[in-house]
Order: sequence, then structure tokens, then C-alpha cells
Amino acid sequence: MVYIVRMVSSRVSRRIACRTFSFGLLIWLLFATYAFAGLRPDSAVQKSDKVDSILVLKRDHVMELLSGGRVVRTYKVALGRGGLAPKQREGDARTPEGHYVIDAKYEHSAYHKALHVSYPNAEDRKHAAMLGAQPGGAIMIHGLPNGKGWIGAGQRLYDWTLGCIAVTDEEIDDVWILVPVGTPVEIRP
Repeated sequence: MVYIVRMVSSRVSRRIACRTFSFGLLIWLLFATYAFAGLRPDSAVQKSDKVDSILVLKRDHVMELLSGGRVVRTYKVALGRGGLAPKQREGDARTPEGHYVIDAKYEHSAYHKALHVSYPNAEDRKHAAMLGAQPGGAIMIHGLPNGKGWIGAGQRLYDWTLGCIAVTDEEIDDVWILVPVGTPVEIRP
């Protein structure tokens, strides 16, 4: 009798274990599909999107990628921690305002990826000279510092850069694909 009870309970245990394992596997697969769906390049970036300009609206903390005057991507951004006034001089931690160009891309930098903005332009140099200062440089559109990608969208909670325009690592991956060197950048107040 004890043998029969053990055999029956063993079969029941195996069925429960199999169902539990199958249910757990199903949950894991659903989670993995949901979690990684946004990481596929095809879902994040359409190859047909050709970006021909970038517009940064500092007051709104928004960066728009445009194609033929039409917005194809919008990103919330963090800016320079020196406030929303235009950059005046080196070290003021402000984001510049004006017309620039993406003149280089750095895949291996202190940040996940970075696109160099051609600041300072002639007007910026002239203005800094009138103040008796250097204009500064190294203004980038970049992701998070290397090893800090886990911060994600939390980086937008306050302006933390030294004058750059920051997005999440996933967003800079999209921007990297969509924005070629030579793309005009306008940064507005």
C-alpha cells in the first residue's frame, strides 16, 4: 500500500513539477521577448529614416532629428549643469546656442558613444574674445558615462553635463545610426 501511495504521489509530483517548469519557462520567454523587443535594431531604427538636421530646444530639454523638415525622432535630454543661458566661456558648464555641424563620431570615448558638435563657431570665438576668455570646446551629443548605462532615463532628472547634450545609451545607439557626420545642428534657447 505504501508503495502504491508513493508511486501515485511521485507521478503527481512529476506532473506538478513539469507543469511548474513549463509555466516558468513560458513566463521567462514572455519576459525575455518583452524586455528585448526594443533592443532589436529593426524595431528601434528604420533604415529609411534619413536624418538631415538636428534641432535642440534647450528650454524644453528636447532634441529632434529631422528629415526634410519632418520630425522623425524626439528625445528628452539632459544639458549642461551651468543653467539654460548660452555658453559664454570655457568651464561655465553651459550648453551653447547657435548653428553647428556634427563633425566627428567617437565610438570609444568616456561615454557610451559621442557625436562631436562643431562648437565653437566664429561667432562663439568672437564673443569669448570680447570677454577675455577662451570659448571652450568638446561639446558632444552623447550617452551615459561608460559603466553607468543602468541609470537610463533617470539621467534626465537634472542637467548634469559640462555643456553637452545627453541621452540614454539606447537612444545614442539610434542617433549613431541615423545621424551622419556633416549633419547640421541648431541649438535654440
